[in-house]
Amino acid sequence: MCAASMTACKPSVPSQFIQPGEMEDILYDYYVSQGMVDVTATNDQERDYKRELYFATVLKKYGKSQADFDSSMVYYYTRADRFRKIYKNVQERLSEDALALGASEGEVERYMMTQNLTGDTASVWEGDRFVMLIPNQPNNRVQFVQKADTAYRKGDSFMFTFQSDFLFQSGAKDAVAYLAVKYDNDSVYSSAIHFSMNGNNQIRINACNNKVKEISSFFYLGDGSDKTPNLRVLLLSRIQLIRFHQKTTDSNTEKQVTPVKADTITPIPDSLRPKPHRLGERPVLMKDVKPITRKEL
Repeated sequence: MCAASMTACKPSVPSQFIQPGEMEDILYDYYVSQGMVDVTATNDQERDYKRELYFATVLKKYGKSQADFDSSMVYYYTRADRFRKIYKNVQERLSEDALALGASEGEVERYMMTQNLTGDTASVWEGDRFVMLIPNQPNNRVQFVQKADTAYRKGDSFMFTFQSDFLFQSGAKDAVAYLAVKYDNDSVYSSAIHFSMNGNNQIRINACNNKVKEISSFFYLGDGSDKTPNLRVLLLSRIQLIRFHQKTTDSNTEKQVTPVKADTITPIPDSLRPKPHRLGERPVLMKDVKPITRKEL
């Protein structure tokens, strides 16, 4: 019987929980709404308010309550394989949207304006732009490695940015982001941050005079010593690695002399020009000049 109908033998999600297809749509709209918050909010207070408001609007769109969403997330949380499949579909949809809208170029430009950065820039991230972590091995850590190509130069600096969203019912929020740059002489510059809040995060690697050989990074979510089955999920989105070329100046370059147009030169008045004297003629000396007296009428 099972061989005749494989779909009938597949375990189904209980009806009291949000079904996989609808959960995918809710999570997709959730990310889109949070992106709108980042564009429209002007301060942290407004950002927190709009996050809750927009998420409530998403749930209302699908006729779900916060309790429906939380209980369904707990169900999928205890079935990591199912949840990862749902989230992978969300990742693919968001990635397609990002490419269609040119999000990479827009984000680089936005960072340049807000951070007052200069120099040639490029988004060089080759890994996933959306990541889900839960505090259970092996799903509590994800690592990325990418090789440098000929586009990298000596003096390059880097900014690693991402958006973090903690969906926690209990337990301490503690996550780590790490970035390391390995150079052609096998020296390594690295930096790491702990983060526990929803919002934008960044790591910087300053310029080095050696050429980049390899870039590696990882995200890690700690369990916070909480062994309960309560929902604890970290969603990472809009992951970017931005490379900045250092502007170089050639100190040996000769200064260019700007030619002066003939019609811009002011001619010397005739009264100031020296008068030439003929050969054998004695020039007029000051002692030869007699004062001019005014004749009385």
